[in-house]
Amino acid sequence: MQPYIPGIPLAAVSSRMAGIDWLMIAAYFTVLLCVAWWVVRKNKDTAADYFLAGRNLGWWVIGASIFASNIGSEHIVGLAGSGAKDGVALAHYELHAWCLLVLAWVFVPFYMRSQVFTMPEFLERRFSVGSRYVLSIVSIITFILSKIAVGIFAGGIVFGTLLPELQITIGSVVIDSFWIGSIAVIILTGLYTIIGGMRAVAYNDAVQVVVLIGGSAVLTFYGLNKLGGWGELRHICGPDMFNLWKPLVPVGQIASWAPIKELDASGTIVKQAWYFNNNFPWLGMAICAPVIGLWYWCTDQYIVQRALGAPNQKVAREGSIFAAFLKLFPVYLFIIPGLICYALVKKGLVPELAAEFNKPGGSQGAFPLMVQYLLPPGLRGIVVAGLLSALMGSLAGVFNACSTLFTVDIYEKLRPKASQSELVRMGRLATGVMVLIALLWIPVVKGAHGLYEYLQSVQGYLAPPIFVVFFFGVFWKRLNKQGCFWAMVVGFVVGIFRMAVDTPITLRMFDEYPHGSFLWIVNNINFQYFSILITVISAVVMVVVSYMTDEPNQPQIQGLTFATASAADKADTRASWNWMDVLGSLVILVFIFGAYIYFTG
Repeated sequence: MQPYIPGIPLAAVSSRMAGIDWLMIAAYFTVLLCVAWWVVRKNKDTAADYFLAGRNLGWWVIGASIFASNIGSEHIVGLAGSGAKDGVALAHYELHAWCLLVLAWVFVPFYMRSQVFTMPEFLERRFSVGSRYVLSIVSIITFILSKIAVGIFAGGIVFGTLLPELQITIGSVVIDSFWIGSIAVIILTGLYTIIGGMRAVAYNDAVQVVVLIGGSAVLTFYGLNKLGGWGELRHICGPDMFNLWKPLVPVGQIASWAPIKELDASGTIVKQAWYFNNNFPWLGMAICAPVIGLWYWCTDQYIVQRALGAPNQKVAREGSIFAAFLKLFPVYLFIIPGLICYALVKKGLVPELAAEFNKPGGSQGAFPLMVQYLLPPGLRGIVVAGLLSALMGSLAGVFNACSTLFTVDIYEKLRPKASQSELVRMGRLATGVMVLIALLWIPVVKGAHGLYEYLQSVQGYLAPPIFVVFFFGVFWKRLNKQGCFWAMVVGFVVGIFRMAVDTPITLRMFDEYPHGSFLWIVNNINFQYFSILITVISAVVMVVVSYMTDEPNQPQIQGLTFATASAADKADTRASWNWMDVLGSLVILVFIFGAYIYFTG
């Protein structure tokens, strides 16, 4: 799925924003500022309060914050674009709500018992200090290369599409709406994150979720009403676009195991190569996507930090289950509008929309185009506010996660006698640095193509070692610190090597490596299959090295694995849930299973 690149073709679209739209957006920002002001008054100058909101977040705030942090503008814009182009195939990533249930039922007890601030800190308690440093550094790099980059890019799309005439001229330099919008939202988000910390992020997320879901639901309703209902949508799109397992392959290629067959216009095979194209094969979706999902939802600081802000296991679990429920919405509120846009164009119901949609790359702007041409004034402003909500929520979350990782896992280790106020001050400074890096990164982001694939590939290359050490670590008590350290080092080296090989091609420094060479083979292996390879390599290294070295210190791992959890630990966990938690989890699983059945052909 390629997010729409601002400038062409939508730069020529004139803004349809009315006065009442601006009034709705202003009202939204007023609410956010009021929430931020209220939060600042409640904050205390301690690390626990700044980074984890004093461990006093309610379950509904935790769930809403997890969801808002996950759903950025790249999801709304990118998933709708994918829906318009490929149907529901990428809904696999959005049906990973079950991974949040794994967080709720498997990992929450360990995290809450250990009372850690960060995921690297938990890894240190289970394994070693070296493992903590490796994970901290890699996590910060991942945030900068993926989450911040994608958030900025998608925010620029929103402004570049909805407000194309907005520009500032300084001498001979013209700053367009893409730059203005990206810089303004980054600075505003950075300010309330720096001032209010985790509490400001979480409570603003709770407000943003209401606007985000409400705005997207309004757009979906208007689109279906204009089209003639759900049945008409299915009829126009056909079974292929409603098929989760449709292989996403380029025009002129056949989806197969190997070799990939490239065809000419007459259907004659003109090229065969033993590699996998860089799209989303069904086997990669079935194996790699769950690995990335479990890493993201269960071990990524960006997400888990919200659960760590709970006062106890019960609240953390309920918040995670609520987040899993909210995660069911994106398929219907972000991907389906893309299909609606495709159907409206095919049926010719909105000529202005069709004119822009049919331009090269126009399908990737499906969501903002529908906002432009389908919604009446006022409602249009609400949906734009929802897009801004998504952008600000995801950026605020990553800024806060980065500052927490740097301050707790690096700065505090270097200065163990630092006061609480010093740690908070350093956290604010780290957030400011993240904002600066984000601004400097904009030229690179704006020049990129296929950023959603870029996001998924970066995660696919860096996430497998983290998945392996966390999941193997809590289920397998024999695995030790040497196995964990070398599994991460080897896995990360392999992943970064693949990124280094891909980068010159991504930046179009040249078309490809010499055909058939080692680097050509590495570059042409599908990123999901390469991710599976890194997972296997990391797992093998962890197990082999662990069994070649001494057993872990049993007192150190007490309560940090299933096998070493005490009877009291198990009793506390059992007392923290009831039949409503179980029923809620089962309902979510039924909805996920039902979606897979419904969207299979």
